[in-house]
Amino acid sequence: MVFNEEALAWLTRSEPLTGCSLVTSLPDISEFPSLTLAQWKVWFHDAAALVLSRCPEEGVTIFYQTDVNREGEWVDKAYLCQKAAEKMGHPLLWHKIVCRLPAGTISYGRPSYSHLICFSRGVKSQIALSTMDVLPQPGEVTWTRGMGVQACLTACQFIRSQTSTRTVVDPFCGHGTVLAVANGLGLDAIGVELVPKRARKARALQSSRFTLVFGDEVSA
Repeated sequence: MVFNEEALAWLTRSEPLTGCSLVTSLPDISEFPSLTLAQWKVWFHDAAALVLSRCPEEGVTIFYQTDVNREGEWVDKAYLCQKAAEKMGHPLLWHKIVCRLPAGTISYGRPSYSHLICFSRGVKSQIALSTMDVLPQPGEVTWTRGMGVQACLTACQFIRSQTSTRTVVDPFCGHGTVLAVANGLGLDAIGVELVPKRARKARALQSSRFTLVFGDEVSA
């Protein structure tokens, strides 16, 4: 299910999403040309706090974010997410690095890695079920700003194996990769997307597109 509307308005109307976990990527400053860097940082922090506020005790909130260089300043989005999580009382469960490019590659403007970070008030991660801290690649992406399939799979597998929630919510769902991956693992999924064209693509994206990546997981 994909709602074509503004994410923060949808979240504001929603009570804590019982039975749900959230996986999302908050928009970059490039999508807010009218905001200064300082104004966007405030927006980002407040948006992250609102997303976290809608996660129930039994769920987790997972952010996938890539840092950005703006006016010669590096903006650490993981730090902004953690500031919001501390404000909302959501401890950090884990912080993984996703290599966007091979290690040792020099990149310009955007770093060669992304952050995959997980918070929860009620869920405790089980050390015996730990997975890799560094993902060597994000996996297939459906658009330039999209979350890679392997990163989505890591997030959704954690939700399936270590929480009781069985619905994944992505309030900034873009083309819907998180939703398709969740469905492929047998989880329900709800997305919110402001741009009509992206919302249509999110509704149409099927988990079967990624069968070769998932292997047995999709057919299970």
